Amino acid sequence: MSRSAVWHPFTQHATEPVPPTIVRTDGAYVETRDGRRILDAISSWWVITHGHRHPKIVEAIRDATATLDQVIFAGLSHEPAERLASALVDMTPPGLDWVFYSDSGSTSVEVALKMALGFHRNNGFPRAGIVVMEDSYHGDTFGTMSVGARGLFNAAYEPLLFEVDTIPFPAAGRELNTLDAFERLTRHRKAAALIVEPLVLGAGGMRMYPASVLAELKRIAERSETLFIADEVMTGWGRTGTMFACEQAGIVPDILCTSKGLTGGSLPLAATLATDAIFRAHYSTDRTKTFFHSSSYTANPIACAAALANVGIWNDEPVAERVAALSRMQAQKIARFKEDARFENVRTTGTIAAVDLSVGNAGYLAKVGPKLRAFFLERALLVRPLGNVIYVLPPYCVTSDELDRLYATIDEAAAFVSDKR
Repeated sequence: MSRSAVWHPFTQHATEPVPPTIVRTDGAYVETRDGRRILDAISSWWVITHGHRHPKIVEAIRDATATLDQVIFAGLSHEPAERLASALVDMTPPGLDWVFYSDSGSTSVEVALKMALGFHRNNGFPRAGIVVMEDSYHGDTFGTMSVGARGLFNAAYEPLLFEVDTIPFPAAGRELNTLDAFERLTRHRKAAALIVEPLVLGAGGMRMYPASVLAELKRIAERSETLFIADEVMTGWGRTGTMFACEQAGIVPDILCTSKGLTGGSLPLAATLATDAIFRAHYSTDRTKTFFHSSSYTANPIACAAALANVGIWNDEPVAERVAALSRMQAQKIARFKEDARFENVRTTGTIAAVDLSVGNAGYLAKVGPKLRAFFLERALLVRPLGNVIYVLPPYCVTSDELDRLYATIDEAAAFVSDKR
């Protein structure tokens, strides 16, 4: 076979082996061309919720292709998008009354940032500042890189990124520092919006913080008329134990971004939900106040049909019970590492579990990262550590026995790495 022309994401082709080719997916597994069944312990980058190829979602996609393909969404509409918008308004925190479609997590955040800036400008009090949380990640487009952590992922593009104000991560025992920093920023300058990943910072190392901090950040934002953007691209659809992480803080963001689990992981689709106040700021006979944003595949009908099937699964199947059971299993099974000196910061939030491996160097480029990936893959486990951070974020259909095998292998991996140091 000739050399592949594919350039893979987040892959250094000079050092990484040729990746396995996946020919089939099913439930919690992906299957290679040579017949190996690999447990998908990271939900294929956090998108698969119920399991690969859920029959109801597959059927909905098949049915939708019988009558629709892409339809321009500027000036036209279609039933899958209309029905899905109504369902999303019903499922998200009350007050998020308008749904704007896009096609990825990054674009949903770009939409949110533009909505926030447009809101203030159209209301006659333009604000340009954005407040972000340390170590956050919101995507790889230029706007989302600007509001994410600066460093490794975006150093080459730094000259083109816009400036933001950063508040510290609310680490345990230092939560007040985060709140005080945000309070000071809102006192001394007027920001357009605060954007946060609620409860869990994903690519920043699966860093977790309490719902009380989220609630207080929202209170400070309201008092300063700073819009609150919740990036629930990863944390939504049950990942943190509730449908959306914001529910645990009892807050309603001004803007909420969702993608990944929106279609159960089957097809790319995203939505940015906003309050009526934000929509009204763009609603005018003055056409210059139009919200000027779109993508060619906005509200793709087939993706919307898949998302509707996903909503149906949440409504008709005991998904909340599965999420609760998985959350309990994760907390129980990772607890074995709490007194183990090879591990630090053992933590869970809902269905997400993570632990830091005690090694000499940490961070995304820690040398242990590729070694761990290879170690797990050899044992038919798809685990993609964030440097020295090993996390488990499986589909909700994963079984207790499968998790037992996974955590036993994490134990083995720690011993393997220790032997190689």
